[in-house]
Amino acid sequence: MAISKFKATCLAVLERVRRTGQPVLITRFGNPVAEVVPPRPRPRPDRWLGSLSHTGRITGDIVAPASDEEDWEILKT
Repeated sequence: MAISKFKATCLAVLERVRRTGQPVLITRFGNPVAEVVPPRPRPRPDRWLGSLSHTGRITGDIVAPASDEEDWEILKT
């Protein structure tokens, strides 16, 4: 495809490459300048469930209240 035609129809060419998966060669005066190719598929993890396991860390007591019970207004009555 000539570079002038690519420039005029850039978005349509990009959509066609995305839809069909076929690369398009861009030329200038008959010489190749660039090639528009579809992106590689993203690698997916084998298992996404549990992929974040063992990434957190407990650094304190997770059962006790965040503040002392004496500071709670509702317990003073």
